[in-house]
Amino acid sequence: MPIKKNAKKYMRVTEHKTARNKVVKGVLKSAVKTAREAVVAGKIDDAKDMFRKAQKAIDKAVAKGILKKNTAARKKSRLNALIKKAVVK
Repeated sequence: MPIKKNAKKYMRVTEHKTARNKVVKGVLKSAVKTAREAVVAGKIDDAKDMFRKAQKAIDKAVAKGILKKNTAARKKSRLNALIKKAVVK
């Protein structure tokens, strides 16, 4: 446990930020997961809608500093490639 007053405050701030980040990451992961599941199920139209929602969630995570820019670009690219591959089939 910290002894100094500002170290205690920093612990409280970190807890608050961690909780907020977990919420954003949860929304992000669930959006990507539902898009992938729609592709696997063969629901291409639903997958496209879910992809848009996943893109929005990824961009929000980048804006809040939870994901790096290149990581976000990679996630969007891979998800888009998966959907395009399913459309071709």
